[in-house]
Amino acid sequence: MPALTKTGLRLFVATALPLALAACGGGAHFRPVSDTPVRIGLPYTVRGVTYTPAADPYYDMLGYATWYGIESGNQAANGERFRPDWITAAHKTLPLPSYVEVTSLDTGRRILVRINDRGPYGESARIIDLSKGAAERLGVRARGKAAVRVRVVDPPERDRKALREGKPARELSPVPANTLANLQAQFARGVGTR
Repeated sequence: MPALTKTGLRLFVATALPLALAACGGGAHFRPVSDTPVRIGLPYTVRGVTYTPAADPYYDMLGYATWYGIESGNQAANGERFRPDWITAAHKTLPLPSYVEVTSLDTGRRILVRINDRGPYGESARIIDLSKGAAERLGVRARGKAAVRVRVVDPPERDRKALREGKPARELSPVPANTLANLQAQFARGVGTR
């Protein structure tokens, strides 16, 4: 194979780089937003930690939520296009998609969220990564990291449809003050609600 000249190298880079970038995202084929099929997935390893996806209708945990939003247009783990303003989230093991109720332990505010991505990774106390839109709706975007309760729910079809269309689900009333105080005490002790 002949050696590339400087001109040949420049031509190769000018031609190959745009094609490579298009293959990484610009030309991606996204899955339509749908609740079927539900994907559980095989165990996977990130940074030396293995995660085993599983259906868990009783999932009810306390931990931290963070948020993400700069990945606009990227592919979510279930194949859909990631849209940062939609009310979605990433979870390490719940089926894709899943629906969860996320409660801010600072305010008691609750929202319904559709999980369609994987994460967060790193700190084990982080149990959910909210989209920018979900973090704004919950009122935790400014903090970057917030104490939350996450529990699997089975919302009515009208709420599912709204979330699939990028709209928020119906407004949920905040948790009662005594329930919030109980959740805050459990969180302070480091105990989940499972």
